[in-house]
Amino acid sequence: MLDHYENLKRVVAQIEDDIHKAAGGNKAAGTRVRQAMQDVKNIAQEIRQAVLDSRKNEQSDAAG
Repeated sequence: MLDHYENLKRVVAQIEDDIHKAAGGNKAAGTRVRQAMQDVKNIAQEIRQAVLDSRKNEQSDAAG
């Protein structure tokens, strides 16, 4: 789970310059930001799934 979180932080840090460029009207930077945001969405989903899996494992350990 921590690997996914570190990956999320890395992606966000990498697009900081492009976000500023996109805000200034740079269309190519806007495209890169949109692509990176899709990556963020996918990584966030992986984190959510890892949290759910962790919770399920804890519950099954407590029950068994």
